[in-house]
Amino acid sequence: MEEPCGAGAPAPLRGDAEEPKQGSVLFLGGNEVKSCAVVKYSSAPPQAAFARLQEKTDLKLPPANWLRESAKLGPAGTTILGNSKKSKPFSSFGMAYDFIDSVGNDVDVVSDSENIKKLLKIPYSKSHVSMAVHRIGRTLLLDELDIQELFMRSSQTGDWTWLKEFYQRLIDQKWQRKKKSKEHWYQKAILSKFLYYSINGDGAAQPVPSTSKQHQEGPVAGEGDEAGRASWPAPFEMPSSLSEDPGASNQGLKNDFVRNILWTFEDIHMLVGSNMPIFGGGRYPAVSLRLRDNNKPINVLTGIDYWLDNLICNVPELVMCFHVNGIVQKYEMIKTEDIPNLENSNFSTKVIKDIAQNILSFLKSNCTKEGHTYWLFKASGSDIVKLYDLTTLCEETEDKYQNPFTMPVAILLYKVACNMMLKKNQNKKHYGTIRTLLLNCLKLLDNGRHPQIIASANYMLSELFQLDEPKKEDSADFPINGNSDESYSEEEEEMPDSDENGSYSNSSDPPDDNKAVAIIKSVGELSVPEKYKSVHRIRPSCAFPVCHGTEERCRLVLNHVLEGLKSVDSSVKKEGDLPAADPSTPIPLKYEDESTSGGPESLEKQMALFLDKMGSFQKGKHSSQSGMIPGSWQYKMKLQLILKSSRAYYVLSDAAMVLQKYGRALRYIKLALQCHDTYCCLCGSMLPEVLVFLCQCLTLCGDIQLMLAQNANNRAAYLEEYNYQTKEDQEILHSLHRESRCQVFAWATDLSTDLEYQLSVSCKCYEAAYEILLFSNLKSQNPEQHIQVLKRMGNIRNEIGVFYMNQAAAVQTERVVSKNVSTTEQQLWKKSFSCFEEGIQNFESIDDATNAALLLCNTGRLMRICAQAHCAAEGDFKREFSPEEALYYNKAIDYYLKALRSLGKRDVHPAVWDSVNWELSTTYFTMATLQQDYAPLSRKAQEQIEKEVSEAMMKSLKYCDVDTVSERQPLCQYRAATIHHRLASMYHSCLRNQVGDEHLRKQHRVLADLHYSKAVRLFQLLKDAPCEFLRVQLERVAFAEFQMASQNSSAGKLKTLSGALDIMTKTKGAFQLIRTELVAENEQISKDKSPAESVSVNDSSAGLNKEEVLKLLGIFESRMSFLLLQSIKLLTSSKKKIGGSNEEEAALRTNKQVYSLLLRATANKGLSLLERTELLLSLLEQLAPGSEGSPGTQ
Repeated sequence: MEEPCGAGAPAPLRGDAEEPKQGSVLFLGGNEVKSCAVVKYSSAPPQAAFARLQEKTDLKLPPANWLRESAKLGPAGTTILGNSKKSKPFSSFGMAYDFIDSVGNDVDVVSDSENIKKLLKIPYSKSHVSMAVHRIGRTLLLDELDIQELFMRSSQTGDWTWLKEFYQRLIDQKWQRKKKSKEHWYQKAILSKFLYYSINGDGAAQPVPSTSKQHQEGPVAGEGDEAGRASWPAPFEMPSSLSEDPGASNQGLKNDFVRNILWTFEDIHMLVGSNMPIFGGGRYPAVSLRLRDNNKPINVLTGIDYWLDNLICNVPELVMCFHVNGIVQKYEMIKTEDIPNLENSNFSTKVIKDIAQNILSFLKSNCTKEGHTYWLFKASGSDIVKLYDLTTLCEETEDKYQNPFTMPVAILLYKVACNMMLKKNQNKKHYGTIRTLLLNCLKLLDNGRHPQIIASANYMLSELFQLDEPKKEDSADFPINGNSDESYSEEEEEMPDSDENGSYSNSSDPPDDNKAVAIIKSVGELSVPEKYKSVHRIRPSCAFPVCHGTEERCRLVLNHVLEGLKSVDSSVKKEGDLPAADPSTPIPLKYEDESTSGGPESLEKQMALFLDKMGSFQKGKHSSQSGMIPGSWQYKMKLQLILKSSRAYYVLSDAAMVLQKYGRALRYIKLALQCHDTYCCLCGSMLPEVLVFLCQCLTLCGDIQLMLAQNANNRAAYLEEYNYQTKEDQEILHSLHRESRCQVFAWATDLSTDLEYQLSVSCKCYEAAYEILLFSNLKSQNPEQHIQVLKRMGNIRNEIGVFYMNQAAAVQTERVVSKNVSTTEQQLWKKSFSCFEEGIQNFESIDDATNAALLLCNTGRLMRICAQAHCAAEGDFKREFSPEEALYYNKAIDYYLKALRSLGKRDVHPAVWDSVNWELSTTYFTMATLQQDYAPLSRKAQEQIEKEVSEAMMKSLKYCDVDTVSERQPLCQYRAATIHHRLASMYHSCLRNQVGDEHLRKQHRVLADLHYSKAVRLFQLLKDAPCEFLRVQLERVAFAEFQMASQNSSAGKLKTLSGALDIMTKTKGAFQLIRTELVAENEQISKDKSPAESVSVNDSSAGLNKEEVLKLLGIFESRMSFLLLQSIKLLTSSKKKIGGSNEEEAALRTNKQVYSLLLRATANKGLSLLERTELLLSLLEQLAPGSEGSPGTQ
């Protein structure tokens, strides 16, 4: 587990993540300095106790175990004891690769502890500083940039010449290689021997005979110049393994440190690499061991060095061994917190803290561009620290790979982005960061050299755009301005970086410093608290782009997909097996007319071929025309990119559907299916989620074809949308056609002009989706998808059924001469019936009662069309209701009843329930009406027919809901009134024609009277049926006259006559409605000046049938005249015999007066219709003043 350095437990493998333990908080020199160190990785075994050497031990003599591996120290021994090669220039990258989680987020600095110490000693030291700085997110990577070594390399290879020239021109015009002194190598040698002597235990160091002089002379093994130079990679060296898998290699850069420590110094978080030897012993579990020349006192630089080493490694004590000319003199133990107060080595820990914060702020403020290599440089003896952007300087040369940091930086950017992408709980607010990392990575890479990383980065960029997210979230999840340090800018704006304490601007610098990004004018400034504050600005350029619509989001995805495809294609060897194709030439999208489509029959064949092909995919057959090897990175990446493009086109198609741009939608779904087609040809086995997506594509394609069929009027516009292609789409198609030209989905995406063909294609799309769900056993895992497909199948079969049914009705309408049903009609019925039946099965299989009821209702309508087709074609005088009609009407009734049973009750779907009830009522009514009007007397007795008519009418009434308030209520009331009227007329007719059975006659009389009363009551509720109301009332009057004819007594006749006149007076309301209509019509005529227009208006009254009104008026006047005359005769006769009462006398006077006026009016042929209506109203008013009886009143 991770632990404070110095504990005895073994360290974990690199990259293990445990809860860090809190390190020590030290109080030094009266100033509180917070320091916490947690070991993230250690290759060292538990600390061994050190052996205290005897006085006078000669360190110039090599010990017996010198430069040999120690069992106690393990393989890390040589590193710990200071004999390994120096740290590589890319050491921070090695650490960053190992602890990728920390880079970009939690850690401010990643570096070798030696570099950290060198930076913090800048104000105290005159020595030169040269470091490379790179920014990854909020993390800075610091590496030593050994200028001398670089220029030695430049002399040999010709690399870095641009930097050498720049350095000589602006900084040190007399540059020469500075060789290290013999004293330097002597000191390193005795330190190494001292540490080997200090290893305690068996095999402890013993001096060897002085014959081994070779060890005392010259540099320690591994420390020569050549070894140092060998640690630099060439300007462009990429192991072949990297081209195969970007995750498998660290660009040859290793984490060579014995320990990697997460060090928090005040508020600065650093990932530090250290090789300091740590031993056990003393009062503490860990001490650091130092060798000092007794003749040279400790200075501030050495003190800071020791103090920082112990802080970084969390070592509480320092043991110093003093020697004179290599002869051991004494030991001294010093606590870490006492180091700043040593004699000759006093320094303020607070100042060190201020230096650290100032340097970090300075670097963060100015090293702003990701992917750029910055150079922090201080010349030896100078007080000025300068920061240069080497990438900008390097861009003046032809090859950006002249900068050896280019590849490590690019790989690190890629790795950090990958790591962030892989985190399952990653919040979308980091997508802007990931995008910036990848875009900066792509800027550094060359397609010819790194196709895999470029393809992978583009694929990840496309993955950042969530294609299936709701549109309203487009701007919600991605704020334009970030609020965290992750939101760094990829393209820094030009602006002065300054704060209230000082300026980073180079405006006052000498002319030859104009290449510097920023300058610290005096190292003394670094000791001033908060002299440099981080002015790193958070800019919106790295925030995730806000897409203003689905199309924009998908286009960004497709743009990245295309770049990825180009990268993959460029890496696949071209061996002349591909036909020459120009990406700029559009690949024609096939347009098929109905004349060439071949109809549904050829569609069946194509569908069968498609399903056969889909079956073969399951068996693992695949092929690639471009020669990609299955399993290669190109193969895997292209499959992912193709699938992503397919999803993007699917989303575009769906969005076009919503906008009702059906031509565009079909074009996009065609592209989606073409992508899927290539995927199928390449892929050995189809993943379940890919098959489910294919079902979604086919389902959407079916929806589009259906919409195109239903919107045939805009066909020209849709065709134009369908044939349009962007250059991007053409290039993606070109990449697809490199692999495959199979067109298994072509049948689904053609734009036909034939309605039947479009409907058939839509149906086949749904069927194909259903078949895929079936044979891939995905039905149970995707119940929602399964239900959606079955619903659509039911719906399209209903559409096709209705299409054939309407065609059959049209053929029937055109059939005039022949009385026989044509074969064409019968074929259309069969097709329609078959579609309805399959659709009903689809809906019933998913328990969709409402839609099943609607299809049963349509099947009932089809049966009624069949019944109408079997009407005899002879004249109406010979026409009889045929058995075929009865058969089909009864079948229709059965289907309507099934529909009601399917629904169960009205609450399930009131509108559908009411519709089915209405259709059922209509069927019964039509059948009864036809039987009544065209009675099959040649086959049935009159009584039998009357019974059947009565039963059918009563059933029609049962399903005719007159009480529920709805739009259909007036229709229901009119239907019910008509039924009662017809039944009353039938019983009236029976009564007239029947002789004999008095009981039956009485029954018919009662029924006739009952139905007339109900018909009148219902017609009175309607405001738009005055003629029907008049007709019923006139029939009632005729019924009264018929009854009067069989009466013998005057009193009985008078009573009947009085009742009949009362019926007539109750028609006053109907005449008032007629008058209102006529007055409105006359007003309209008077407004029109043109006589021709007035005539046309007069003849075309929408609400009133004038011929019908004239006919009814004539009958009404005739019957009223007859009744009045009979009434006058009977009243006069009664008066002569017994003397009439006052009431009778008044009635007689009124009747005579009204009769006289009526005779005069009927004699005047010049009266208009309106005048006659008004006259009748006044006569009815005289007969019964104040009586009510209008339609619309009770």
